[in-house]
Amino acid sequence: MTAVLEARGLVFAYPDGPVVLDGADLVVDPGRRLAVLGPNGGGKTTLFRLLLGLLAPSAGQVLLDGEPVRRTRRGLLRLRESAQLVLQDPDDQLFSADVAQDVSFGPLNLGLDETEVDARVHDALSAVGIADLADRPTHRLSFGQRKRVAIAGALAVRPRVLVLDEPTAGLDPAGVEELVVVLADLQRAGTAVVLSTHDVDLAHRWADDVAVVARGRVRRGPAAEVLGDAALLSDARLGPAWAPAVARLLELAGRPGVAPGTAAELHDVLAGLATRETPARG
Repeated sequence: MTAVLEARGLVFAYPDGPVVLDGADLVVDPGRRLAVLGPNGGGKTTLFRLLLGLLAPSAGQVLLDGEPVRRTRRGLLRLRESAQLVLQDPDDQLFSADVAQDVSFGPLNLGLDETEVDARVHDALSAVGIADLADRPTHRLSFGQRKRVAIAGALAVRPRVLVLDEPTAGLDPAGVEELVVVLADLQRAGTAVVLSTHDVDLAHRWADDVAVVARGRVRRGPAAEVLGDAALLSDARLGPAWAPAVARLLELAGRPGVAPGTAAELHDVLAGLATRETPARG
């Protein structure tokens, strides 16, 4: 399977700053969910900006469908038609008077006619569950709604890869769960979804693959394998995911095969164990 988007040996340093990435590799497979973890300042955002052509590496290359991306107008346009980045703060991305105008920006830049633009705006807003907000001024939206508008703006281009930089930052638990549902729907529709997060537990229950950015390099693999590497997580200043840790403790306690993935599932497991192990009275 050819990767839809790939980084090979990326090296990058900001002017007068240390090297942020030093030979970083990353593969984004079609239709997969990839979580990117790492410490603050570890290079996650820089890696995303390099992948999307917003920064140029000093060494290495980005490939789209197995072909190197050329830093020409045509090459970068092709890249941005295929992959879109949603920034951590939606206010860095929203600038139009109302929601529909903002979401239409990408399709208009593709030179599409008005009918096609309107259709894409409607489809994108429907995909994130805010079609009823099309005429709402962006400054009258909640933070979570603005996040959804930013995602819709990326989706309106109809990319094959959606890259989200810390999309859960600033959201309450209910907002995080709503976002997870939206992203699951997008992935089922065939979009590869890449997100960065500090939430190891979210990565464990959501991602197919996990990449950890630390010391300028990237380690990527199946979620269970990467998140099971305690030394790697410690090196990246990340704690272990609680779900596999609890499953291991249950196994040691003689309850193998029990692997709760959410707090609600853990509650049910513990309640069931307590019921079975409470001595009968009488």
